[in-house]
Amino acid sequence: MTSLLAVDLGLRTGLALYGQDGRLQWYRSHNFGTAARLRRAVRGLLDELPGLTWLVLEGGGHLADIWKREAERRHIRVRQISAEAWRQLFLLPRQQRRGSQAKSSAGDVAKRVIAWSHARRPTSLRDDAAEAILIGLWGALEVGWLTGLDHGIGHF
Repeated sequence: MTSLLAVDLGLRTGLALYGQDGRLQWYRSHNFGTAARLRRAVRGLLDELPGLTWLVLEGGGHLADIWKREAERRHIRVRQISAEAWRQLFLLPRQQRRGSQAKSSAGDVAKRVIAWSHARRPTSLRDDAAEAILIGLWGALEVGWLTGLDHGIGHF
């Protein structure tokens, strides 16, 4: 099955997997602690996703390089974006003025995506997982798996 993995980069990483139908399949947050542990984990995680065709990364630097190298070795297409790319699409300008406000608003939108996708509802939703969900939704739109924003998710 073709899929897209969205990653909110960091040692504490948010992950969200989307299917070709544009719906969220799963999401999680993981604290890798060190770049060495992240490097080993990326290999294992990508091994578990044999149908992965897209990797969308938010952020840059040496942590992004770890993901990109492993994806390129596997012939997985990579898109690297900034937070502004998905925030402009899903958040109002007033919701983006402060980082804390943007994170809270991202969580609200991510919960709507979870409900629309019929994914497992969170007991709590970490900021990095919520942001990965929206990075992935941006990716699903960008690669053409969704044609617009109003798919029962609601307007942003």
